[in-house]
Amino acid sequence: MGSTAREEMSRFWEKNTRSNRPLSPHVTIYKWSLPMAMSITHRGTGVALSLGVSLFGLAALLLPEPFPHYLAQVRALSLGPALLCSAKFLLALPLSYHTWNGIRHLV
Repeated sequence: MGSTAREEMSRFWEKNTRSNRPLSPHVTIYKWSLPMAMSITHRGTGVALSLGVSLFGLAALLLPEPFPHYLAQVRALSLGPALLCSAKFLLALPLSYHTWNGIRHLV
């Protein structure tokens, strides 16, 4: 006859308690290091770049006007040079970091 999940979980914990096996350490006990932070940032920038390229491609397929039309609309907003430079920097930073960190890893 089958058992419930609660019974299985109870058996599992009783077995572990009797055997005195060490538990796996939780992620919060690890001391942060530079390689750990760089690895996490590399994964984050990879996910962000992947989502950005996917959304840009999807927008190119679904939006009715060609890209120059939307570029002209952004230019018509007449945003200041500080805001434009900041936006360009925020777009280039993840790409640059992900690229150079990947090359560093390969070397």
